[in-house]
Amino acid sequence: MADVDTRVSAPGGPAGAGNRTWALLGVLAGNMLIDALEVSTLVVAAPTVGRAVGLPPAGLQWLLTGFALGFAGLLLLGPRLAARWGRRRVYLGGLAVFAAASLLAGVTRDPGVLVATRFVKGCCAALTAPMGLAIILGAFPDGPARRRAISVYTFFGACGFSAGLLLSGALTGWNWHWTLAFPAPIVLVLLLAGARLIPGPARGSGAPAPPLDVAGAVALTGTLVALVTGLAAVPGHGWTGPRTLLPLGAAVLMGVLLVAVERAAAQPLLRASLFRNGALARSALGAASLNGSYLGLLLVVTVQLQDRLHWSPLGTALAMLPASAPLALTALRSAAVVARFGARPLIALGALAAFAGELLLLRQGLPTRYASGLLPTVLLLGAAFVLAFTALNTQAVSGFPDGEKAAAGATYQTAVQAGAAVVPALVALVLPTGPVGAATAGAYRPAEALVAGVGLLGLVAAAGGLRTTRPGGRGGGGTG
Repeated sequence: MADVDTRVSAPGGPAGAGNRTWALLGVLAGNMLIDALEVSTLVVAAPTVGRAVGLPPAGLQWLLTGFALGFAGLLLLGPRLAARWGRRRVYLGGLAVFAAASLLAGVTRDPGVLVATRFVKGCCAALTAPMGLAIILGAFPDGPARRRAISVYTFFGACGFSAGLLLSGALTGWNWHWTLAFPAPIVLVLLLAGARLIPGPARGSGAPAPPLDVAGAVALTGTLVALVTGLAAVPGHGWTGPRTLLPLGAAVLMGVLLVAVERAAAQPLLRASLFRNGALARSALGAASLNGSYLGLLLVVTVQLQDRLHWSPLGTALAMLPASAPLALTALRSAAVVARFGARPLIALGALAAFAGELLLLRQGLPTRYASGLLPTVLLLGAAFVLAFTALNTQAVSGFPDGEKAAAGATYQTAVQAGAAVVPALVALVLPTGPVGAATAGAYRPAEALVAGVGLLGLVAAAGGLRTTRPGGRGGGGTG
């Protein structure tokens, strides 16, 4: 039977109940912050960690894509696990495994083990991030209190990327092991607090739990992992080597299996019918392009700054900050901006800003001067996320009834994480493979061109949305 989580006493109830509810929000928002930190910490630390564990430049992408692969693979299955075993149990289990994986990542020097911990932590984030929002919806009554709670939760997520850059820059310059291990004690504190605060299942029966569809989750994850593995092998073994062809062939077979499994499933995880909604399809493509090109560009720039120009990790983090800080600063007002101007024009402007920034970097090749070289690019990337991030999320689910919004949102987020896994792997294909620091400025242009090409794909998707109008002629909103 499905577990329905009991609601923690809402603000305005018995004495102390409100404080307990807001303490619960602190636990959930704190974990959301950690999940966002996990993405950005390895952006800055990747060159240092890669050199320490023996990962070549083309292998650095695993430190980014490992987390995204786990996130994408388990995101759709998480709600069904919660329906089967209860939100509290799944959430706390995810925290415990996340802490253990962080500790292991901090002490290992084996690149395979390190990448595995990144994958496991991505799986844990796939359980806790959407589950945290579900717990908030159950704990806070509809109205101002719930809206404030959701704003705080999303604000912590938006701040996490910027905080991760700074923390990683500081810790990596001191000892890279702490960059990977620092989440462990924090998550353990959240786990202990969550065990006291996260509500358990309600008494009484609920609706029958949906089937898990483990086969669909395995096929989806296997497709992405095999694809990235094949792409990662190209720099060392070429397109025709067996270490490349075997995983790429496996990716094709797993993709075919995924389609067959999902067509046969009574309640599939990945419903192709959802993508018949044009707004969701464009949002998924646009967000995957934006997120993927963003991480791909940061990977290129990090390698350039640290390996070619010999910048410190902290200097690199500070240089990247304008690409993420604007989103954190505007997160609490983003929904009002979308309501005022409509999702589609904001998405188009965001895609245009990202593409312009990527073209600027491509034009100059190696950003030797920060103020006139790299800063305009990272500012345009920051503007792109301010304009398009919330608008893409809004547009993705706007055309669905309430009962379908959760499934549409999960499908959209899976596409976002797939972009974060595949695009950095493609970028790593064309990064210079020679000795550290020996690459010329022109050697980075293929990677920069690939990033710009992905950004152009997002711009094309956004332009398609502008041409779509609602019945009655208005085209500026979020549906369609």
